[in-house]
Amino acid sequence: MPQLSIVTVYPRDGGVGISITETRAKFKNLLRDPRCSVLVSHVDWWSGFLVFEGTAEMIHSGNADPETLRIARRHIFSATTRRRSRDWDEYDRITNEDKRVAMIVRPAHIYGSALARMQAALAK
Repeated sequence: MPQLSIVTVYPRDGGVGISITETRAKFKNLLRDPRCSVLVSHVDWWSGFLVFEGTAEMIHSGNADPETLRIARRHIFSATTRRRSRDWDEYDRITNEDKRVAMIVRPAHIYGSALARMQAALAK
């Protein structure tokens, strides 16, 4: 059965950025098979959606040095919350304890009812 969960996403480096943890099934499944889909829905669920199908790229404790991982985790926080932490040292401590992973889905295929709007916005 495929892995499915609700996550907060943000646009990043030509893909969709997501924060996950190393302790969950999602991370372990993506290590085994990085192919995935991300459904992005408007807040009211009826105004449009996009599906990004592609490959997950993950920055985690097993493939990145501590400083690279720390910066990637901070970027996730700032992008998904659209603000900065009041205490970056505390944030770093918590994300390290949580074993946070910075993940980017690079889309090979994008579709959905909001595709025309996304293309128009990118053309501006």
